[in-house]
Amino acid sequence: MVRPTDIRVPDYFHKVVDCQWACPAHTPVPEYIRLIAAGRYADAYLVNWKSNVFPGVLGRTCDRPCEPACRRGRVEENNGESPEPVAICRLKRVAADNKGDITARLPRAGKPNGKRIACVGAGPASLTVARDLAPLGYQVTVFDGEAKAGGFIRTQIPRFRLPESVIDEETGYILGLGVEFRSGERIDSLKQLLTQGYDAIFVGCGAPRGRDLDLPGRQDCAANIHIGIDWLASVSFGHVDTIGRRVIVLGGGNTAMDCCRSARRLGGAEVKVLVRSGFDEMKASPWEKEDAQHEGIPILDYHVPKAYLHENGRLTAMQFERVRAERDAKGRRQLVPTGEPDVIVPCDDVLVAVGQENAFPWIERDSGIAFDEWGMPVVDKVTFQSSLPQVFFGGDAAFGPKNIIWAVAHGHDAAVSIDKLLNGEDVHERPPPMVTLLSQKMGIHEWSYDNEVSPDDRYKVPWAPSETTLANIKVEVELGFDAATALKETQRCLNCDVQTVFTDKACIECDACVDICPMDCISFTPNDEEPALRTRLTAPALNLAQDLYVSGALKTGRVMVKDEDVCLHCSLCAERCPTGAWDMHKYLIEMTHAGPGCRSKGACREAA
Repeated sequence: MVRPTDIRVPDYFHKVVDCQWACPAHTPVPEYIRLIAAGRYADAYLVNWKSNVFPGVLGRTCDRPCEPACRRGRVEENNGESPEPVAICRLKRVAADNKGDITARLPRAGKPNGKRIACVGAGPASLTVARDLAPLGYQVTVFDGEAKAGGFIRTQIPRFRLPESVIDEETGYILGLGVEFRSGERIDSLKQLLTQGYDAIFVGCGAPRGRDLDLPGRQDCAANIHIGIDWLASVSFGHVDTIGRRVIVLGGGNTAMDCCRSARRLGGAEVKVLVRSGFDEMKASPWEKEDAQHEGIPILDYHVPKAYLHENGRLTAMQFERVRAERDAKGRRQLVPTGEPDVIVPCDDVLVAVGQENAFPWIERDSGIAFDEWGMPVVDKVTFQSSLPQVFFGGDAAFGPKNIIWAVAHGHDAAVSIDKLLNGEDVHERPPPMVTLLSQKMGIHEWSYDNEVSPDDRYKVPWAPSETTLANIKVEVELGFDAATALKETQRCLNCDVQTVFTDKACIECDACVDICPMDCISFTPNDEEPALRTRLTAPALNLAQDLYVSGALKTGRVMVKDEDVCLHCSLCAERCPTGAWDMHKYLIEMTHAGPGCRSKGACREAA
């Protein structure tokens, strides 16, 4: 028999808020969307700023793990097409663009506690550590070889996607917390850094080296073969402002998409992306591929590069083998030649964007840091602590290339570990989140939130004219939602953090909630083992990743079972219930960051 659901367990309702659960930094998405709907942009921005630290940056560039998880994509019909989630990422940008001056509401540098922290690299992970620790009184010093903070946010994301003013603003908020930024100072020896009296060191230097593709002809025409991330950095700093007319981009990730779109703006009239795998298997986000194709850049899949072709040292073309995907007898996928003639693609320049890798030449192998067989530091996946207790890693430097939001999440967790370590606590003892569960009832059948389910399709973000954006690499392509469109998009949110809470003792088993539920997700049935119970509901609960909400025994011996997977949070069950057995409770979960709240011996939690 399935035991009654204990809704006091923080993760139960957290898992129901699919978007927040999927976000590595666990940003309370429905909460800030409601604030945007109310025109409270500064409040929405600060909710984001606490969790994801870079709302303006991420509102333009996030990989959006929250959106595929959005319940909207599972519960609505869209004329036979795949339903679209709420534009969570672009709503984040709305808050950033319309917040006004929020500097007076940011924390200040804390009273010095005598502890010194060094952060290697000024990317998102290091800056998150600084943002969390500086208000607590830690003296944080951030080292970076570049003149400005931001790391790969600044060097690898083109200005037509992310204006430099946004980077300056949001890195400035963190440096303004009393953080010392040592620009132009690249750390070249960990052993030397360890002698400088820092109580803890955080390594957030990213994955700074792009992979090369050493094929026949590589050395003969090296001048026109460029490593993608290095080339993007050169473009960002103004060292490169032109490229050949015919450009090949190798690779299927987001870096390749940035390379091809940048090349298009720097004189590449014929830009092509060629990938080994199938189009659907590319690592690039779907919208990144769509944006490239929208700008007239073809993506040719199942082309395996074989050689760089040249004449007298001048690159002229690349040679590719055509392949197809097959599965062997054990079901393993492999690429096999089609037998077609090789494809020759003329080109003047090649941008190699086939992946990134970590490079730690500055960490001496006798420094006490253990490395694995792949040359990566051995890092605890929970605490981000290395084999040297006072040295922590995060972001791409910890587990290889991911994205900004993962780097932020790593930074928060590492900051918790550093704070606990320097307060004499066990870093493996992780702090619980802060949770509130409040009834939204304002009358017998009225609620303090807008519970109407909007039938609208997802709204499109407008673009600047292509003749303008393709002519200038610094002109931002996406214009963002205006206030009116943003309001319409907010209404598509299902308020998944406003939970249907059931009190079994008040239920008279009239089945009114079953009758009115538009998704058939409520059932009254004899209890059973979960696999059998899932099949006996009004509508079978097929998503095993999401729990069932099961009540205690009712007067008839049956139990109430609700399938959380497809619930609209529309409150019709609560409105219809004659006894108030159903109620709508807003569930707000905030991850506890570094500070008194993360310490087992602390008497209070972090304030803000």
